[in-house]
Amino acid sequence: MNLHTNLNFFSVLFFLFILYLSTFPASSLSHSKTEDAEFGYKEGSSNGPEKWWRLNPKWTVCGKGKRQSPIDLSDKVVNQFPELGQLQKHYKPAPAVLKNIGHAIMVQWNGNAGKLNISGTYYELIQCHWHTPSEHTFNGTNFELELHAVHKNSKGEIAVIGIWYKIGRPDRLLSKLLKDLKSLGDKDIDLGVINPGIMEIGGRNYYRYVGSLTTPPCTEGLVWTIVKKVRTVSREQLRALKEAVHHGYEKNARPTQEPNGRQVWLYSHKRKRT
Repeated sequence: MNLHTNLNFFSVLFFLFILYLSTFPASSLSHSKTEDAEFGYKEGSSNGPEKWWRLNPKWTVCGKGKRQSPIDLSDKVVNQFPELGQLQKHYKPAPAVLKNIGHAIMVQWNGNAGKLNISGTYYELIQCHWHTPSEHTFNGTNFELELHAVHKNSKGEIAVIGIWYKIGRPDRLLSKLLKDLKSLGDKDIDLGVINPGIMEIGGRNYYRYVGSLTTPPCTEGLVWTIVKKVRTVSREQLRALKEAVHHGYEKNARPTQEPNGRQVWLYSHKRKRT
């Protein structure tokens, strides 16, 4: 199969990918707060991840869905797809608040914080939150932390960018939030204007696949983008995140789910030779 045939094949795959997304009604793609007491992360417990689908009739897809997240991004399931191109992000500073939603810590933007362009569809940045350890794994290995930047389009459909972190130098966004994290209770803290660019998302190399929310109701049809470059977070910052959530949610990562034959695409930016 020559290069031209390969590109045509992947173009068809990507068209089917976009067509797949269009089959999901906007009303099914909510990302609202879920009450802590209703689900947990301890495997084997009465409300652990493997039991989520039994806890609420609206959560059955958590157990019966075929496109659940997170997944392991192993070399076995990844296909190169140069047509994806670099991530097109257009963020800008906007008012934000720091929220403790019990099972996670969230920064919610209450103004126009900019958008993400995926194949001509624009998704507005809504919020970001953290999971410890990482939910998505790489060749079976977890990282210390994973940030999810959540975007939503005019139809209510969701696109999430995930960033991995290992222990190292402090993260810029968490450095700005550290003092507030240490005093955060259940009351929101006004952060003033926050520039989303401080998340340092990048976008020259990333994975892309179709998955779901990683918390109940586990709604499917989300566009997932996982940045390949691993960022760093300090031990103090990681500890502050774990201590701020409600008791029992210090580890708030859902186990990886079966890929069930899904395509996972990798975009790798290649510098032009001069």
